[in-house]
Formats: sequence, structure tokens, C-alpha cells
Amino acid sequence: MTDSASVAATVDQVSSPHSPPPGTQPRTQPDNRVSLQERFEACVGRFPDRTAVVAEDGRLSFAELDRRSDAVAAALAARGAGPETLVGLCLGRSTGLVIGLLGILKSGAAYLPLDPAHPGERLSYMLRDSGARLVLVDATTVGCLPAGSDARALRVERLSAPATTSGDLRALPLHPAALAYTLYTSGSTGRPKGVAVQHGSLPRLLDALERGMLTGTPPGRVGWNASISFDASVQQWLRLFRGDTLVLLGEKTRSDPAELAAAIDAHSLTDLDITPSHLAPLLDHFSPAPGRAPLRLLVGGEAVAPSLWTRLRDLAAAGGVVPVNLYGPTECTVDATATSMADAPQPHIGVPLPGVRVYVLDAQLCPVRQGETGEIYVAGTGVARGYHARAGLTARRFVADPFAADGSRMYRTGDLARPGPGGLEYLGRTDGQVKLRGYRIELGEIEGVLSREADVHQVVASVRDDCPGGRGIAVHYVPDHGEPGAAELHRVARTHLPPYMIPSAIVPVDRIPTTAAGKADRAALPPPAGHGPDPGRERPDHVPPQSATEIMLAEVFSDVLGVRPVGATDDFFQLGGQSLLAIRLAGRLRRARGRGVPLVAVFENPRLRDLAAYLDRSGGEGPTGPDERPDPHARAGER
Repeated sequence: MTDSASVAATVDQVSSPHSPPPGTQPRTQPDNRVSLQERFEACVGRFPDRTAVVAEDGRLSFAELDRRSDAVAAALAARGAGPETLVGLCLGRSTGLVIGLLGILKSGAAYLPLDPAHPGERLSYMLRDSGARLVLVDATTVGCLPAGSDARALRVERLSAPATTSGDLRALPLHPAALAYTLYTSGSTGRPKGVAVQHGSLPRLLDALERGMLTGTPPGRVGWNASISFDASVQQWLRLFRGDTLVLLGEKTRSDPAELAAAIDAHSLTDLDITPSHLAPLLDHFSPAPGRAPLRLLVGGEAVAPSLWTRLRDLAAAGGVVPVNLYGPTECTVDATATSMADAPQPHIGVPLPGVRVYVLDAQLCPVRQGETGEIYVAGTGVARGYHARAGLTARRFVADPFAADGSRMYRTGDLARPGPGGLEYLGRTDGQVKLRGYRIELGEIEGVLSREADVHQVVASVRDDCPGGRGIAVHYVPDHGEPGAAELHRVARTHLPPYMIPSAIVPVDRIPTTAAGKADRAALPPPAGHGPDPGRERPDHVPPQSATEIMLAEVFSDVLGVRPVGATDDFFQLGGQSLLAIRLAGRLRRARGRGVPLVAVFENPRLRDLAAYLDRSGGEGPTGPDERPDPHARAGER
């Protein structure tokens, strides 16, 4: 047993409030009993004409957002929405997204984010598993709901039209323990799992950010950069409830670092939440505007490389940015720890936000000492209700907090860390979960999908730095009786997995090597890059591009993937493409042709000849909002 003095020392070291990042203003401690709705009503009452939302389709004042979301709430309530019911949210990056989200919350219901870029099979599973019977859509996403779904699609632009609402929905009492949203993350069983978060956790998160001095003084101008399907978006749209202006960054803007840098300046953004993978190319184009306050960068979703950390420290020293590193699992309502990157010479994830308790424990649930490695457990105000309809998994991951002695729970994250003088040093995972470009990915889900949907004997997925096109997911598999080929597995992956989980390389092997313990030895698997096309050497099946569009595309493919030659029948993803490289491809095509190319076109037409035909047929124009795109840069599941 660990004595109480040792526990207290560990808790004090890990759970003490962190120093505020430079350039922020302290604020008095708010009343945690104030609900989100009360916060929003206060904003509407104090500054009704202030701009609340800016999007590509227009802008809304706080008063107009209040009226239109009231109309949506009334319409949903009339159709049975209310406490403990889920309403799907399948909308583009428009003002309607904010109206719909707020309308769901005002009705007392919880929202279920549905990314239109995800395969229909995945959306269908989420609707079935969650039990959602209503889904908000718009003109561009109404066709994205899977055929045969029992859910009823409701057009948000019709529900939010000015109308007389029935009753005062804002007067409805809402218990803090009521469900606010269910967000599906990658699952080790091969199926995504829904994390159920309560209403009371949302104002507490906003309070923690404010008390931690991570929000500045209103009115800020906050970029909404994440997909609605990932929990980083919660921290972004929550800023509305303190009077900040929310700027929805369109998909074309998000996918091009130069355009994103220009948007930061054009919209005078004060805050941008972003993953390291998204931030690194942005910094090549970002120049702090003269005379403007430094941009607050809230960085999270994956580990920050030492080189990027140093680069951000240098920018902070020059007064251009206020960089903050954030960490937290979806199961603990977005953010749990934070640190000022300007004050730390080496990467670490800092110390807990106010109201959050973090323990680093050994296998016997005893706190480790400084310099020792243990697993991170998170307790306090943000711990979620659990996993939807998975009582066993909830019991394993949400366990009693032995240090609180008040019946509360702590979440077992599966993350390893080492306490140090300045905060926690993140050391990776205890299981098969990985973080790639900000997404939380269970490798077991990829293995399960390919094993279930294709006739293969054994499948092993891993994240490797030697994939074609750079760091990505590699799949090694043992085919059953020589079938199927890698091309078929690529097709299965694109059909059943979201874009960020599609492997960069799929490699057939005769056997999967094992360790002495009998487990798959991933380190002994052959390098996937050796199974891609050899640069500079023409392959026997090479089909030269013919049309002008095919020739142009082959050159762009080669530049983005670092592979030559590229033929007319080559598949972007089989050559090593992945979601981040798809964004670069879309950006290159937009600059080469002077017109937008929806990212979904790359995923639906990965073969060069097919993509060329699409471009010739459409002229490259088309929907480019999130209803037509994969979202490779929002934080996946956790920070």
C-alpha cells in the first residue's frame, strides 16, 4: 500500500494549476452552477447585435442565432426530441451547423455527430447503435444518409425559418447529468464505440479554460477548425457561450495551408485550435500581422515533435503566437491538461486544468514518483457517463477514484506518462491504440474490418514511418489460398473505413512473425515502402497517361507521393496516398487549375484515369464543404 503522504505528494505535483500562458488575462472564478443555456441567454441579452457566427454562407448575430435555434428546438420537441434522446447532426460547415447544434441542445436532446464523408455502412451502424430517430441535414447532405435507415431526415434550413415557437423552451429545466452528445471513436473490436458526455461537463470545460486563462478576454474571434465528428470541435463551438465570435473555416480553407494562413489574417482570428500535423505546413505560410495581438494556438491531438516545439517557442519569443499544448481523451470532455509551450524547453503535456485531477499510477493503482513511468488516470468534472450500450467496457475503463473517497470515478486512459518537474512527459500507449494526424485510431478496428469483409487468413495493422508517402498505416496480411490481392483490400478499406483510417500500404506476406510471447512482432514485418513502385523504374503494368488532364495529374501525383512514373491506371492510395497527402493533392490541383476540387472526389476516384475523367466532366467545380470531404486534421477522440 502507498501511504497517504505519498499520494498527496503525487496529486499535488500532477494536479496543481499550471502557469498561465503569456498574453492571457486572468479572470475571476465563475460559478460552475451556471448552465450553458444560462450563459447563452446572458450573451444574447448583453450584446444581441454582436456577430456570433461567420461562415461561407453568411453571418449571424447572437439575437438571430437565438431566434433560429429556438425554431429548430421547437420543431424537434414537437417530433419527440427531449432529454436522453439523440438527434443526428449531418451538416456542412455553414451557419446551419451552429443553428442545428444549438437547437438540439435547447430542445433538451443530445446530438450525434455524423460525418457525411464517412462510408454509409459506418453511418448506418452509428444510427442503429445509438437509436437516433431524427437527423438534421441540409441541401448538400440530405443524400448522405444510408439507404434503409429508420432515421427521419429534417432539413435544418426549413426548421429554422422564422416562425412562432410554441412555449418557452428555454425555461425547461435540464439536469447536469442529462446526455449532451454521443461521439463515436475507433473501437478495438472492429466497431466504433459511442462516448456519452453529460450537459454538466460542458460549462465546466469552458470554466476550466477560462480559469486556466486559455481564452483571453471576450470578444475573441475563434476559428472552428475541427470536424463536428471529433471532440476538439466541442472546445471550439463552446466559445460562443462566453460571447466570442465563431468563424467556421471552410474545407477549401482548411485543406490549403496558404489559404488557412490568409484566413487567419482576413478574419482577424485570435484563437486557432489545430493538430501538429495541420500546424506544421501552416507555419510555412504564417506571418504575424504587424500590430496585432499574437495568435493563440491551442495545439493537441497528437504528440508535438521536438522540432515543431522549438519552432513555436521561437515564434512565441518573437511575439507572433501564444502556443499551448493540450491533452485529454474524449472520455473526459476534450481537455484535461495544458502547458505553455513558450515556457518549456522540451515537449510535455503539462498539468491539469482547474477542476481536473490527474494521477499517474502503476499496475497496483499506486502513484509513481517523479521520473517513473505509469498510466494516466483522469478524474474530476469532465469524466463522461461511459460508453453507449457497453456496460462491460464502461466498467473496465471508468473505475472508482480511490483518492477522492466520494464515490466519483476516474477514467483509465491507456496513456503512459512520466511525471517531471514541469509536468507530464507523454510516452505513448499501453495497447494497440495509436494517434495519427490527430486521430485516435484502434488498429484492431482496421484488422477487424479487413478480416471480416475479405477472405484473409491473418491481418496486422501498424503505424510506420517507412510507408510510401511518409508516416502512415501499414497492413500486412496472409491471404487465404492466394486471395484476395492488395487492390481488393484497398477497396474494402475505402468502403468500410473513414478516410483517416485507410492504410497507406497493404502488403501480402507468407506468415506474420511472432514474439517469444506468441504475439505479432510488428517490428519484424517487412518495410511497406519496398512494396510500392520503385522511383524512376517503369513497371510492367505501367499504362502511360494520354490526355492532357491525365498527364497533369500524373505529374501532381508524382510530386505529392514522391513516386515516378505514375500511370493512368495507378491508384493514389495504393501508391502510398493517405488523408494528409490527399489534402496536399487537392491543394496542388486547385493551384494548377485555378478552381476547387472536392476531397471526396479523390476518395471516390482514386485511380488516376477515373479522377481525370471526373475533372474533365465537372471542370473541377463541386461541393467542397465537409459534406463532401474527409476530415484528416481534427483531433481524433482525444488531445
